[in-house]
Amino acid sequence: MMTLITSKIAMAKDLGMHGNLFGGNMLSWIDEAAATLASRIVQTASLVTLKMEEVVFKKAVKQGFQILIYGEVHKIGSTSITLSIEARKHNVYSGEEDVVCSTKITFVKIDEHGSAIPISPHIRKKWENGEF
Repeated sequence: MMTLITSKIAMAKDLGMHGNLFGGNMLSWIDEAAATLASRIVQTASLVTLKMEEVVFKKAVKQGFQILIYGEVHKIGSTSITLSIEARKHNVYSGEEDVVCSTKITFVKIDEHGSAIPISPHIRKKWENGEF
């Protein structure tokens, strides 16, 4: 089940030349939100983004719209965590949410030298037991 990680408001400074939310801003928001969730689950701030899978922008976002970013664990490996992420456009009047884009994003736990290190076995066990 997806959990709300964060929300943003599309402001004038976030728009591209066509008056829609600039895709690069959305990617930055997704990366930041996913890193927050991954850090909370893996219980460390020592994570780096390894990859973000294909992102297809399905809906335009205009100034003033709220964006809600949701995530859930897709997989936890020996040194990495992969999350499924959805960014949804939220209508404050009706409560409706439309998916703007979705992706999977993978983070790797690193040591002080930037080398991959294992995620704690008790965290991997919680994942295997369906606790996330």
